[in-house]
Amino acid sequence: MASSWRKLFAEQAAGGQLQAQLLEPLEDALNSLGPTPTLAQAKRWQPRLVQALQALELPAWLICELLSDHNDRLYRLAIEQALARMQAQGWGRPPVGFCVLVMGSGGRHESLLYPDQDNALILEDYPLARHTEVDTWFATLAEHYTASLDEAGIPYCRGHVMGSQPLWRKPISQWREQLRLWLGGRRVKLVQQCNILFDFAPLYGDARLAEQLRAAIFEQLPAAGLFLHEMRELLDEAPVALDRFGRLQAGDSEAPHPRAINLKRQGLLPLTAALRLLALEQRCPQVSTRQRLDWLAQQQLLDAGWARALKAVFGRLLELLLRAQMASWERGARPDNWLLLDQLSAAEQALLRQDLRQVQALQQRARQG
Repeated sequence: MASSWRKLFAEQAAGGQLQAQLLEPLEDALNSLGPTPTLAQAKRWQPRLVQALQALELPAWLICELLSDHNDRLYRLAIEQALARMQAQGWGRPPVGFCVLVMGSGGRHESLLYPDQDNALILEDYPLARHTEVDTWFATLAEHYTASLDEAGIPYCRGHVMGSQPLWRKPISQWREQLRLWLGGRRVKLVQQCNILFDFAPLYGDARLAEQLRAAIFEQLPAAGLFLHEMRELLDEAPVALDRFGRLQAGDSEAPHPRAINLKRQGLLPLTAALRLLALEQRCPQVSTRQRLDWLAQQQLLDAGWARALKAVFGRLLELLLRAQMASWERGARPDNWLLLDQLSAAEQALLRQDLRQVQALQQRARQG
């Protein structure tokens, strides 16, 4: 079937009619949402948005960026509703400046359907005598917005990585101290927590606080040799879905089917983890996978051709997973991260094997330091 974009220069599709024809899937999707949806309605509508964007033939990586942007909007609405509710309850205005961060795949703007919450709060410094007052205010704010997001369909983080938890809510000076402690050793749990934190983006409030946090991370890196070594060791804990002969390996104990692989855990996460380590070691300011690859290539720290190939690998992995998630949604099941190999053609399976070998090669490159 010819692409709808082939109508772009057709004589009969002139003027405003052209835009209407080409953008009709997206316009229909936006109209179906309505002008004033609730957070829950907007979250449930996201597969309809994906359908429209796929009809427009957008690449999966761009669809995931737009999904992330929409999730950011839901976060901001939840925060604004929480602020208004607290104002009505007599809490008053925020006692100090603050910034809400989104982290993980949301921070990289690579969210698929139905991610959980990963967020944090940075506060302006304040006198210690005000701690109970200020911290109680922001704990209440975070409890409100995280609860609203959970009710809307962005569930609480199972690892409790949310601004409602004291570990993920503190003034910027305490964040600096926490980073000094975390990056000063090589405890597995702390590395895992930092892996979530490192992929952050400012979401609401004073973005300058987020810039200060990023600077604090880079300031600690010269003394973080043991920490970075543990990050390299943990790459072995995230193997791709290949056996020792380079064949696709299914049959995970948690798999819903003997021929299913968790493509997020056994494909995307190994790629993003290896790239995160390389980016961190080189003080790369970028967060998204594609931008990190571009930056490393521009700095001649990664072969430009290989960087382009890895961007293509990343796009194909997202495409497979998003396609599987939409197939689940269309049959009434909740989308997850499992990919059934029997639903791939022989050529698709061969390409997936090649792509996962590229991820393995990137892991090996990151292990070398």
